[in-house]
Amino acid sequence: MGNWFSLNEPPPPMVLVPPLFDFPPLAARTRALESSYNVLFGKLALRCLFEDYFEQARHFSTRIMLKPIDDPHVDLIASVSGPLDHKPEENIVGNALFRWQSDVYDPHTFMEVFVSNTDPVLLMRSSAYYPKYGFGAFGFAPLLLKKRLSSEDYGVMGLRYGSSNLSIGATLMPFSLGDEFPKSAWLVSKVGRLTAGVQYEPQFGTKDGTRYKNLANWSCAIGYGLGSGSLLSPSFNFCLEFAKSSQFIASFYQHVVVQRRVKNPLEEKEVVGITNYIDFGFELQTRVDDDKTSSNTTDSTFQVGASWQANKNFLLKGKAGPLSSSIALAFKSWWKPSFTFSISATRDRMVGRTAYGFGIRVDNIREASYERADPNFVMLTPNKEHLAEGIHWKIGKRPVLQSDVDSGNFDGIPRELRPMGKIL
Repeated sequence: MGNWFSLNEPPPPMVLVPPLFDFPPLAARTRALESSYNVLFGKLALRCLFEDYFEQARHFSTRIMLKPIDDPHVDLIASVSGPLDHKPEENIVGNALFRWQSDVYDPHTFMEVFVSNTDPVLLMRSSAYYPKYGFGAFGFAPLLLKKRLSSEDYGVMGLRYGSSNLSIGATLMPFSLGDEFPKSAWLVSKVGRLTAGVQYEPQFGTKDGTRYKNLANWSCAIGYGLGSGSLLSPSFNFCLEFAKSSQFIASFYQHVVVQRRVKNPLEEKEVVGITNYIDFGFELQTRVDDDKTSSNTTDSTFQVGASWQANKNFLLKGKAGPLSSSIALAFKSWWKPSFTFSISATRDRMVGRTAYGFGIRVDNIREASYERADPNFVMLTPNKEHLAEGIHWKIGKRPVLQSDVDSGNFDGIPRELRPMGKIL
């Protein structure tokens, strides 16, 4: 009798966990070509927060990202952008990127061919990384250019070593005369929640060794971060940077996972809430030297931005600075391929005018592995409807407990919601 009653018990209340709009971000696919100093300290997250879906005023952009069904190792990204009103000084820019990736789930080993109607006309980029040993090599070579003005226009190569607590690497230009070695070098280390790094980019000084002594060629940063790296868990990152002995940069980025109640007649009755993703970022840049290169250069600038993903279909973003403010709204349909339409409005306070931009994206490269009613999560905040604390994430063959997520066990969680990897 007890078993019969237990079988007829109503299911526990559930909270929907929708997929994120764009994860992993496209910028993360090419992070193996960049210095770790340029993507850590919350810089990659801030770049996505302040740039994605904010179209240039009075401009449009279209992007098509496709992957063949028969071969998931290759994909193609084509984009066209330009002014809404035709101007002789502005041209429509079109480019395409063909990519071959060795491992479907590992973006660090790949080869890309980039074509465009602007410089560079034809560019080849490649990266090879071996996680078992931590060593990697990368490079890019402009094959067709209208003009080659520097050694960098003939190609750049780089070597790196990475682990969960250390990243070190350098880039060089093999066709330079030797007085530009290295082109850049970096060292980043993580101890607990602290991350510190230094980067060398020679731009000042002669080739007799004074470049290494010139502080204008060096940048250093220190950051404090909280969170597991999974998008299901809140995270926080605060960074202080002293760049090229002339600029002080302070920034922080916070990712918040909240749950709100929802009464949707289209959902099952046990669905009582939905998970939302809220991101907030701030960046302040201040000059600390007395060099006035231009009377139009401001001594200090800042920008603050926030985004709110209400469900799997709607994303609202906004940012503000001393000269302008922008707001963006994006709608996404999870067809195969997915379709995203975005509109942004920019208020220029210098001229007192508001202008609009539009964007269209078609994407089947980043497919969500779970749909609207697939991953179910109980309410984190105890209430009268909270009948089974810590249960139900039904993903795959076994339920995932909230305690598993808190302890860092992400085995049963969709790949998009896991940490991006154990590589610093």
